[in-house]
Amino acid sequence: MKEKITGAEALMRSLMDEGVETLFGYPGGQIMPVYDALYDYTKELNHILVRHEQGAVHAAQGYARVSGKVGVAVVTSGPGATNTVTGVADAMIDSTPIVVICGQVGTAMLGTDAFQEIDVVGMTQPISKWNYQIRRAEDVAWAVSRAFFIARSGRPGPVVLDFTRNAQVGEVDYEPAKVDFIRSYVPVPKPDMEIIRAAADLINKSVKPLVLVGQGVELAGAQQELQALLEKAQLPAACTLLGLSALPSDHPLNMGMLGMHGNLAPNVMTNQCDLLIAIGMRFDDRVTGNLKTYARQAKVIHFDIDPSEIGKLVRPDCKVLGDCRQTLAALLPLIEENTHQNWISGFAPYYEREYNKVIRRAIHPTEGPLLMGEVVRAVSEASHHEAILVTDVGQNQMFAARYFQYSRPRSIVTSGGLGTMGFGLPAAIGATFGAPDRTVCLFLGDGGLQMTLQELGTIMEQGAPVKIILLNNNYLGNVRQWQAMFWQHRYSFTPMKNPNYEFIARAYGIPARTVVDRADLASAVSEMLSTPGPYLLQCAVLEEDNVLPMTPPGANIDEMLLEV
Repeated sequence: MKEKITGAEALMRSLMDEGVETLFGYPGGQIMPVYDALYDYTKELNHILVRHEQGAVHAAQGYARVSGKVGVAVVTSGPGATNTVTGVADAMIDSTPIVVICGQVGTAMLGTDAFQEIDVVGMTQPISKWNYQIRRAEDVAWAVSRAFFIARSGRPGPVVLDFTRNAQVGEVDYEPAKVDFIRSYVPVPKPDMEIIRAAADLINKSVKPLVLVGQGVELAGAQQELQALLEKAQLPAACTLLGLSALPSDHPLNMGMLGMHGNLAPNVMTNQCDLLIAIGMRFDDRVTGNLKTYARQAKVIHFDIDPSEIGKLVRPDCKVLGDCRQTLAALLPLIEENTHQNWISGFAPYYEREYNKVIRRAIHPTEGPLLMGEVVRAVSEASHHEAILVTDVGQNQMFAARYFQYSRPRSIVTSGGLGTMGFGLPAAIGATFGAPDRTVCLFLGDGGLQMTLQELGTIMEQGAPVKIILLNNNYLGNVRQWQAMFWQHRYSFTPMKNPNYEFIARAYGIPARTVVDRADLASAVSEMLSTPGPYLLQCAVLEEDNVLPMTPPGANIDEMLLEV
């Protein structure tokens, strides 16, 4: 016999059917029936009350990125829904699986400009993988199952459910739904062995190959397949920002980070290789620089699950569609053992040049103010390179990505494609729930922290053990760097007058310490990591430090500046 329950309770049961254990949200008028139903499910569903709806979505993103599960955010209608838009767009560009559930006015009120009504479906359609307005309680179970199937399958992404009030309060004879097939939706293209053999032939004949590792390797769980391929044929590799932890930092074939603020050697060698093997990456403009000169001498193999990405920016000679865990596994037996010794040895001089000009100064300074790079490396080493790195956006992001080191997969959480300031603090909160057994280290600047500062309240209430490292240079640092390099040092509205962050942290019950002198850095980092729960470590860093190397905007990727 079927059980008659409300649509709101049907949502609770549907979420549990999808394996949801944690959700991030903020209540309001048009989502109140859902929160009333949640009152009876707090043992099964751990709801984290954030302080702003944008924080709910970023926290869901952080949770998803480290756990591999679908993150869930629940918000009310109107401004509650509009406050999620930045996070939904961020998740779309960075392929993060989340489901956002928004309250909505009743169907009879739709289109009347009712209080806190907004066209959620129209607003989020361009920035979500799928969205749907639930108008009847009978559709809840189906819509939730379909939402999770779409969010997690194929190339992951955000799904938005617009939940009308009458669907929440209406009754339904509840029956679980299971959507695992949608006509015309092919989440994982079937690998074509003929194309894979062609890719293997190109790799076997290559003299100067270079593998570009993207986040797709992490999303597919293909880290072992990647390493097996690299090691069998001794293929040098470099990682995109979001793909950095797909390959351990100390792997001998890991040549560093690609892109505008990446490492010199892989960027230069991109324009010298004879074969570019792109795996789960989308040739973002920050990686390619000037497309007209990007790897023009090389043949290109592109492995990707999303056919729309293949050939969008860089035309490949071989298009390998499919889940890269499957395609790499099929490729491996066809690859011949090789050494590429002469080619690999060619990376070393560029690394030495970068080390002597940039890296040594950044992580081992002997005088002057603290530098961002040395703080990042100190935290990484003290955590034995096993922590999860979460960043905000700006100089803190680039210094952290460059000088943090990774030994485990799913260890970097950052806003890549959208570059969302304010992402870091709530995303780090989500990461502590997605990977409760790991240390979460958050690096942010004074600008980004103030964009979602209110989430310190969430940390206080939950005791979320986020280790917050504030790299405070009293500037909007990344914009200031561009103003210094390209706008004649005209610092238009980038200097910042800051509050006392230690006082603010302590007001939220979070232990805090400020470091000014280099001699105090090691002890402060040790204190932070050994203190149970959250901690804020403020580091007063050089105000006008610059992230180098840097490829100027519009320049060729191998035209990197090592000094300014």
